[in-house]
Amino acid sequence: MNTLTNASSSATAEPVPAAPHSNQFALLGQRRFGPFFWTQFAGAANDNLFKFAFTVMVTYQLQLGWMPPAMAGLVIGALFILPFLLFSATAGQIADKFDKTRVIRFVKTLEIAIMLIAVWGFVRADAVVLLACVFLMGLHSTLFGPVKFAYLPQVLDPHELTGGNGMVEMGTFVAILLGQVAGGLLVAMPQIGHEAVAIACVLLALAGRGVAQAIPLAPATDAALKINWNPISETWRNLQLAKSNVVVFRSLLGISWMWFFGAVFLAQFPSFAKDVLHGDEQVASLLLVVFSVGIGVGSLLCETLSRRQVEIGLVPLGAIGMSVFAIDLYFASRALPQVPSMGLAAFVAQPAHWRVMADLGLLSLFAGLYSVPMYALIQLRSQPTHRARIIAANNILNALFMIGSSVIAGALLASGFSIPQVFLFTGIANAVVGFYIFMLVPEYLLRFYAWVLSRLVYRFKVRGDEHIPSEGPALLVCNHVSFVDAVLLMAASPRPIRFVMDHRIFRVPVLGWLFKLAKAIPIAPQKEDPEAYEKAFAQAAQVLREGDLLGIFPEGAITRDGHLQPFKGGVKKILDAAHAEGLEVPVVPMALTRLWGSFFSRVEVRDGQNVAMVRPFRRGAWSRVGLNVGAPVPQAQAQPEFLHRRVGELLNEG
Repeated sequence: MNTLTNASSSATAEPVPAAPHSNQFALLGQRRFGPFFWTQFAGAANDNLFKFAFTVMVTYQLQLGWMPPAMAGLVIGALFILPFLLFSATAGQIADKFDKTRVIRFVKTLEIAIMLIAVWGFVRADAVVLLACVFLMGLHSTLFGPVKFAYLPQVLDPHELTGGNGMVEMGTFVAILLGQVAGGLLVAMPQIGHEAVAIACVLLALAGRGVAQAIPLAPATDAALKINWNPISETWRNLQLAKSNVVVFRSLLGISWMWFFGAVFLAQFPSFAKDVLHGDEQVASLLLVVFSVGIGVGSLLCETLSRRQVEIGLVPLGAIGMSVFAIDLYFASRALPQVPSMGLAAFVAQPAHWRVMADLGLLSLFAGLYSVPMYALIQLRSQPTHRARIIAANNILNALFMIGSSVIAGALLASGFSIPQVFLFTGIANAVVGFYIFMLVPEYLLRFYAWVLSRLVYRFKVRGDEHIPSEGPALLVCNHVSFVDAVLLMAASPRPIRFVMDHRIFRVPVLGWLFKLAKAIPIAPQKEDPEAYEKAFAQAAQVLREGDLLGIFPEGAITRDGHLQPFKGGVKKILDAAHAEGLEVPVVPMALTRLWGSFFSRVEVRDGQNVAMVRPFRRGAWSRVGLNVGAPVPQAQAQPEFLHRRVGELLNEG
C-alpha cells in the first residue's frame, strides 16, 4: 500500500471539470466518466464470468464428494459475500484516505494477480484453488465498492449524479448478464472449455486495468485519516457514522432492502424456471435476461423522469411498482399447467408466459427507479470526507440483508410454501417496508407528491434552477399564486425546503397534512396571534442557522387577481435576525408563471369571495406552468421593494 500513500500525497490535480452534455450517454465520451464506466463494466463481467463458469464446472463436470452440485451455488455465493462483511470497513477508510483513482488501479492490478492464480485452478480443475479465488474476487469487489460510489460525486455535477448512477447501474447488470452467458458458453466447450475460461478471465482483467489508466486523478478527501485495521470496531463506527445523518442512514436501509428483494428473485430463477414454469436451462437464462434488461431500462429512465436532478420522488414510485408486479407474478404463475420440460421456443410460444416475463421485467424496471435515486441521494448528502466509509457501511448492510433473504426464503420453502408464494410474501413485505421507510423519512413521500404534481397534473418547466444553492442557508422568495406553490417549489429544488406558510392552509384537506409532513412553519398575523407570529420567526431563524433552505411567500396570501401583491416586512425581519447572528444568507428570487386560473388557484367568485378548485382543471389537465429562478441577491441588497421588483421581472419573463 506504499504506492497508494505516495500517490495520494502527490495527487493535487483536480478532477476533470464538467462539460455540458445533452444526456447521460454523452458522459461515456468524457474522460472523467467513460474510462471509469468501462473499468467497472469489465470488473463486473469478469466477476460473473468466473463465478458462473466455476459453478457450471462443479455442477456438471466435476464430481466432488465434499461439495455436491446442489450446494455449489450457495458455497460460491457465500464465499464471495464474506469479504464484504470482513473488509468493507477497511475498504471505506482506504477510499477516503487515498486518491481514488490510484486505489482503482491498485484493485485492478490485484484482479490480474487473482485471475493468474485462477488459470492454475481452471487448467488443473482444482476446486480448492478456485474457491480461494472466489474469496479473493470478493475481496477485490469489496475494495472497489466504496471507491466506485465515492468517485462519482467527486467528478460529476449534482445534476449529473442521477444519470451517472443510472449508467453505472445499467452497465453493471448488462455486464453481469454478458459475463454469465459467456462463462456458461466457454466452460461448456469440449476439451478446451477450462482453458478458454481462464484466458477470458485474464483478458478481461487486463482490459479493466488498461482502461483504468485513463481515469483522471481524484484526490483524497481525508488524507489525514488514521486507518483502524480492526474490522469489527470500524464496522460499528461506520454504522454509527451513517446513523448521524438520519436521511442517509434510512436510505442505506432502503437500498439494503432492495438487495433483499432482488436476491429473493435472482436466487430462485433456476428453480422457478424448472419447477413452476417447466422450462429448461435456456428458460432460466431468459429470466435473467429479462430481469437484467428491466433493471437497466429503469436505471436509464431515472434521468429522463427526474429532469437531471436527484429526484427521490421516484423512490416511492419504484416501491409501488415493485410490489404491484411481484404480487401479480404470483397470480400469473400459481396455476400454470403441468407440462413436460420446455425449451426456449416452446416457452415463449405460450401467451401465459408473456405475462410472467412482463411482471418480471416491470418489477425489475421499478427496482431500477427505486435504487438509483437512493444511491444518488446518499452520495449527495454524505459528508465528502466520510462518503466512502458510509458506502462501506451500506455494503455491509447489503451483505447482511442478502444473507437474511436467503435464510428467510429457504425457511419458507422448507416449510412447504411454493416459489410463487414466496414472491407474493416478498411483494407484500416490500409494500409494508416501503410505507414504513416513507413515514420515517417523509421527504421521499413529499418528493413523490411533488413529482406527480409537476409531471402528471402540470407540465412544469423550471428555468434557472442552478441558482438554488447546493449547500448552505438561503432564503427563497416567491410569488404566491395557488395552494400548491410550495409543492411545485419542492419539485424544483434538489434540497428540502422549509416553508413559512399561512396557518389557515394547514386546515385544507390533504394539503394541510402534506405541509405538516414537510415541517412547514405556520404563521399567523401579529394582531391575531402574537405568540404564533414570534414563534414562526424563531423557527425560521433556526432553519437558516442549521444551513437549510427557507421558503417564504412575502405577499402574505394567495393573490386574488393574478397580479403580484406588495411584499410584507417578513423578509426583512428574517434577514435582520440572520445578520444579528453573523449569518450571510443569500436571497433567491423566484416567480411561478402561468399558474393563475389553474385548478388550485382562486378562480371563481361566490358571494363576493374568490374561491379555489370550483371548476377543476379550468385551464385543462396537464397545463403548462413554469418557475423562473433568478440569481441570488446579496443579503445587504435584499430589501422588500427590490425583491418585489426582481420577482416581477422574473414573472414577466413568462
